[in-house]
Amino acid sequence: HMSKYDFQYITRVLANLSGIPTRLFKNGLQTYYYSIVYLPKDPMVVYQNEILSIQEHVGYFITPEFHVYGVLNSNDYKLIIGPTTQILSSDQSLKKLAFQADIAKDDTAIFVDNMKTIFRMPLENLLTTLCSINYMLNGEKLELKDIAIHHNEQELMKKDIEEQRTKNVYENDKNTPTHQTLQVEEFLMDIIRKGSTKDLQEWLSNAPLVHAGILAYDQLRQLRNTFIVTATLVSRAAIQGGMNAEDAFSLSDTYIQRVELLNSQSTILNLQYNMIIEFTEQVEKIRLGKNPNKLALEVSNYIHHHLSEPISTALMAKHFYLTRTHFSAKFKKETGMTLTDFILKEKTEEAKRLLRYSDKSISAIATYLGFSSHGHLTKVFKKYVECTPGEYREKYQ
Repeated sequence: HMSKYDFQYITRVLANLSGIPTRLFKNGLQTYYYSIVYLPKDPMVVYQNEILSIQEHVGYFITPEFHVYGVLNSNDYKLIIGPTTQILSSDQSLKKLAFQADIAKDDTAIFVDNMKTIFRMPLENLLTTLCSINYMLNGEKLELKDIAIHHNEQELMKKDIEEQRTKNVYENDKNTPTHQTLQVEEFLMDIIRKGSTKDLQEWLSNAPLVHAGILAYDQLRQLRNTFIVTATLVSRAAIQGGMNAEDAFSLSDTYIQRVELLNSQSTILNLQYNMIIEFTEQVEKIRLGKNPNKLALEVSNYIHHHLSEPISTALMAKHFYLTRTHFSAKFKKETGMTLTDFILKEKTEEAKRLLRYSDKSISAIATYLGFSSHGHLTKVFKKYVECTPGEYREKYQ
């Protein structure tokens, strides 16, 4: 049957109004795409299956890069707007996204630059816009609290995790009314990812007293919703920092259960700060081993920002204003490890994540991580993990 609405027109108007790429699907197939920002390839392909599986009239999906996609369903049509984000993405995370989307090396720089020009729309505004279109198309008045949040389940919840997590918030999130824009600045997520308790203390001492805008009728529900979204983002950041996914999820679950018992703004905010501190401390322990060391942490952060490049100790020494020999000796003395060992170990950790959670070939992963060849990665990987990348993938996928 012919729809009485021109969906292509609505898609185009939405993309022009918002400055965010928008696409139209009919019966599961993409029929139209419009964006005022040129991207060599649509990054939505990386999460397309999960985004397309959202069936509610209005829903949204948060990716591990904290990018948001809004979804609107009407009969056979599906409008998808995104990615947009409140949290600035690092070049490294955009390069990784380009790699996962199979964007050609020559196009990666354009992709990274242009992704940063997409309008950063607060989540509330995005959802309010979708709610108004939803009213027009589906004749239904939704409140923000009615909208379901979805996460990238596939990346973190391979079967082994899934079996243990039956009673979970993320699995019941169809009926968890979570919304609320989270103005957690990128550097807060970055602090958690790096496990830098020192920076966190500084941030907390200057943290604004958060008064979330009252949107829900019930202010308490509103605060708890904000808390749940924060828990989601914080646990995601901690996993990126190297925390075990199951541990991170069970810790955030514990906090989410606790927040449901609290009844005042101050106790909820207090719990939120405690949660952020605890996750950051956990990551710090993992990244520094038992004896925290400032130099190791800084070197580790440097490596994380340059993962997809061949890292030279000479360049790194320059970054830290030291001569190469002095830098290497200082590092060895303070950590008991050689720099080369440390760099290769960090790269091996990233290779492990990509082998588990992506379907990229081992050669592609080797190239992305700046190894000279598939064989080079295999040799290094065997040294630190005691099996080949292929064997590792087989064991965990």
